Amino acid sequence: MTTTSTDAFDLQRIQRIRKWTIGLSLAVVVLVAMFSASWWGDGSTHEAVEAIGLGAIVLSIVGRAWCSLYIGGRKKAQVVCTGPYSISRNPLYVFSYAGAFGIGAQTGSMTIAAIFVLIAVVVFHFTIEREEAWLSAEFGEAYRDYLARTPRCGPDFSKWRDEDELSIRPRFFVTTIRDGLVFLLAIPIFEGVDMAQAAGWLPVLLHLP
Repeated sequence: MTTTSTDAFDLQRIQRIRKWTIGLSLAVVVLVAMFSASWWGDGSTHEAVEAIGLGAIVLSIVGRAWCSLYIGGRKKAQVVCTGPYSISRNPLYVFSYAGAFGIGAQTGSMTIAAIFVLIAVVVFHFTIEREEAWLSAEFGEAYRDYLARTPRCGPDFSKWRDEDELSIRPRFFVTTIRDGLVFLLAIPIFEGVDMAQAAGWLPVLLHLP
């Protein structure tokens, strides 16, 4: 096995660990949310936080799909540096942060929403570092030039550049949409938690802003 193939295998392993870590972390936060409630109860502020969160989820789904049009199937084959990848090296993760906020905001608590984002930022930080090391080794000077001119998260809109045409790979686009739609499950899950708390089936042990 060559160094490159070993690195690629390690990259896939890191990505699997990332998914499991996020899943387990979010499960713990959901467990906390089951026994907590927002300070402002079920009033207009609670609903406003949920509405903002829904907007963030929609932004995340659309943004991730947009990114997939550029990166789908190309990440290990070339340095993608146009469209959203011209203003941020990791726009897919940036939109995922929006999704994490939106999921947490469905509890009506900005605190839980912030915790969701923090978990995503910490986990993705290590994933991004490993990916950047692999891409630097794989693409050399071309990727190092990209590192120098493009912010890790950004975005820096002054650096926007695009292509006249894109070769679209529908499978990756559909997969990204499907994965993003999972974020919407937060709505019925946390509505169910609210109903269970209102019915007295779940005790409220903590109130969070």
